[in-house]
Amino acid sequence: MNTPFYHYDLDVLRRTLQTISGAIEGYPFHIHYAMKANAERKILDTIREYGFGVDCVSGNEILLALDAGFSPDKIVFAGVGKTDRELIDAIGSEVFNINCESIEELPVISEIARRLNKKTMVSFRLNPNIDARTHPHITTGKSINKFGIPSSRLWDALEELRKYPEIEFNGLHFHIGSQIRSIEPFIELCQEINRLQEELGKKGYSPANLNVGGGLGIDYEHPEKYIIPDFEAYFNVFKEHLRIPDGQQVHFELGRSVVGQCGSLITKVLYVKDAGEKKFAIIDAGMSDFMRPALYASVHRIENLTSEGPMQIYEVVGPICESTDSFGNIEMNEVRRGDILKIWSTGAYGTVLSSKYNLRDKAENYYSDEVALDDFLGQRS
Repeated sequence: MNTPFYHYDLDVLRRTLQTISGAIEGYPFHIHYAMKANAERKILDTIREYGFGVDCVSGNEILLALDAGFSPDKIVFAGVGKTDRELIDAIGSEVFNINCESIEELPVISEIARRLNKKTMVSFRLNPNIDARTHPHITTGKSINKFGIPSSRLWDALEELRKYPEIEFNGLHFHIGSQIRSIEPFIELCQEINRLQEELGKKGYSPANLNVGGGLGIDYEHPEKYIIPDFEAYFNVFKEHLRIPDGQQVHFELGRSVVGQCGSLITKVLYVKDAGEKKFAIIDAGMSDFMRPALYASVHRIENLTSEGPMQIYEVVGPICESTDSFGNIEMNEVRRGDILKIWSTGAYGTVLSSKYNLRDKAENYYSDEVALDDFLGQRS
């Protein structure tokens, strides 16, 4: 095994999935795993075993989900810029639902459905103008964001829909952002949904499905202590604050909270450079392997697995020819050339965002049922 590589703890993943299953038991709640977080086949196979569906944001994700054994009736398709080819894949596969993000999508969906001689189910993704209190790059529910139809235009969308007999109104969809660590935005979302559903009822509409999206964050600072997100508190928000009409089904699109903590990036120290003002730990993993720190200025816990030396602060940087190729100023046990570092909480938006920038080889993926980290470290000693 050559570094860098991703290592996935399938026991953590299964414990997470079991916790989610227990938290929704007895409620009309359905989970669609957001594939954009991690689309590795072994991850998908494990998630499918727990009866969850998937949330796809591209035609290729739909095709991979079908190939991985997910039933079309558990697949939802979202995205602000769906291509004709992707809509053909979705409608032709008879996925459960298309989350329509603009009124302008409707004639395109209708034309493709008519061409395929199929009816299709559509939910309107509404933009509720709610601040998710998260990083601006992953805030999706404010009026300035590109996502969704403004809530005030729901009635225009429903009126437009009447023109297209190939499309059936299946419900409402929302997603206000990602890595949300407080419950207040979700409470605000419930309140807005309650208001809209009350107005819909007055106009004679009774949507069969409600999709509240995802967004639950994970603890990047203390992953060992909070390896499983607080799903009970998250789902309790919707149990307590969302008014669910009889027979309505509620759908969730969880991604990061499902897979984030099961993955880690293992990397080797190439050099320790004393630059006077600071010390650099130069590692063989870079932004091509793990983009989040460069993209969002995110900070992950980094642990030196091969040192018990005194704690010191290093700027951990990769080999890419970019100053943004930095994992932050990290305190860890004294670092030497050849030490092995573990970058925690990389199961979400790690492998899927990796590239071959600088024509570097992509990091391999390994799983706990294939090799344990302790075994890898033992082979080196």
